[in-house]
Order: sequence, then C-alpha cells, then structure tokens
Amino acid sequence: MRVLLLGADGFLGRHVAERLLADPACQLTALGRSDDADVRFDLASGAPGVLARFIDAVHPGVVINCAGATRGTARDLTRHNIVAVATVCEALRRSAVAARLVQVGCGSEYGPSQAGSSIGEDAAPRPGGPYGVSKLAATELVLGSGLDAVVLRVFTPVGPGTPTGAPLGRVAEALRRAMQSGDGEVKLGGLTAQRDFVDVRDVARAVHAASLSAAQGVVNIGSGRAVRMRDMAAALAHVAGFDGALRELDDPPHASPYPDGCGAWQQADVRTARDRLGWRPRIALEESLADVWMEAACRV
Repeated sequence: MRVLLLGADGFLGRHVAERLLADPACQLTALGRSDDADVRFDLASGAPGVLARFIDAVHPGVVINCAGATRGTARDLTRHNIVAVATVCEALRRSAVAARLVQVGCGSEYGPSQAGSSIGEDAAPRPGGPYGVSKLAATELVLGSGLDAVVLRVFTPVGPGTPTGAPLGRVAEALRRAMQSGDGEVKLGGLTAQRDFVDVRDVARAVHAASLSAAQGVVNIGSGRAVRMRDMAAALAHVAGFDGALRELDDPPHASPYPDGCGAWQQADVRTARDRLGWRPRIALEESLADVWMEAACRV
C-alpha cells in the first residue's frame, strides 16, 4: 500500500510515520514544510493543481492528513486548518488517483459537554474556541467533498514528543525547571479541567487502522475516560521524583480557565472505533507520563 502522509513533521505526524514505516506492506512518502520531508509543500499556500499532479505521480492508495495548527491567530488557524484541507480535498478531486483520505480532526470540535457524559459521534458540535471552529470547518469540508474519507476526532494526545505548549508539556517543563533550580514548589494553573487523554502511539495505531478500513464519516479516538488535570500533574510529579508542593494558581480575572474551549469536562465515546476500526487504546497513562518526563528531563 502506498501512503502519502501530510504533516509528517508534527507531533502526531511523526508517530504516524513511525507506525507506517513499521508496516512492511506500506510504502510511505512524507510531504511537509520541513527539510526532513520527502517533498516540501505548504498546504496553506500551495495550489491544488500542483498537489494533484504530485498525487498522480506518487499514486497513493491512501492520503493521511496530520497537518495543521493548534494555536495562533484566527488568520493562522484559517490558513492551516481550513484552507489547507480545502486544498487537499480539491487536489484529490482533480487527481486521477482514487485515493482514500484519512483526516485527523480533534475533540475540540465538540466543545463543552455535560460532566459525566461521553461524547458520541452523533453529538452536535459546538466548539467553544477558534481552534475547534477551524477544525470543525475542516471536517465539514472533508465530509462534504464526496471523497472516500474518514475523520478521526482525536481527543487529548499525550506521550513522547508532547509539545511544551500543551498542558502536560507545560507541567513537565515547570517540574524540570524547579528540580534543576532546587525549588520546593511548582505553581500551576488550569488544573480543574477533566480531559480524555490518549497516548499518541495509540493514535498512530488508529490512523493506520483507519487507512486500511472502509470506515467513513467521523470516528472518535480517545481512552474513553476523563482524568482531572490536577491528578495528571500529581502523577507526573511522582514520575519525576519531585517531592515538593504543587500550588494551584487562580486564573486571571479576564482569562478563560479552559483555553481549548472544551469546558470543564470532556470524555469520548470510543465504541465506534472499536466496532469499525477494531481499535482500542493499549498504552496506560502511567507509561505515557513516564515518556513525557523522560524527554523533559533530557532537555537542556
């Protein structure tokens, strides 16, 4: 199977590439904006016709799109999460190759939900922030494209390579600095949210399974269990061997306590992934956190 991977240099994309390269039946071509990509191409500014010609040349059976922006201005999010996906869909429509599209979406497309509930794919999306809005728009483009396509709504990925800008990445960095300087206290904000954390390597397995399946529409990818950020921070401190105090800061008066727009609670219903992809999460959060800390501890 020939696979064209878009966004191979990102947090999710790197793990998807690793998973695909481990499959001897897969021939992988990586497209991205970095020098490490097989082909350099900017989806936000490149022409669909150029991408279509490249798809014809590679002749993939599957195109996987892990590209996108998680933060930035409304213009940045529009370019990298909406315009880029419109370019991919138009290129696939123009191409002579009948490739399947696997689009990586996110749980932020749903927005806030009721505490204790699990969000199914039939829930009405009500994103609470610009990132979720941009990813939902991308999903609608894919679903309305007429292509053989599936959208994986990934909830909160964690594990090796977790960006320092992500909530758990910030906690790991704060712990590293405290331990390096000998501080006995770490001050942290935004610990009241409960999120559905899923290991990034399990996400890569789900993407691989989706590329081989006939599933269409939207499929949730998560652990199926919400965990409080405060508990995740405490567990990470335990893994790190930090025996000081974790002090929870009050949020600034005009700042949202939930910058991802998902409110206090989010938990995925992952039965569709089990039934249509044959996928279940395998990696325990303890292992994910150990890998987050291992990378943070080695950072200079």
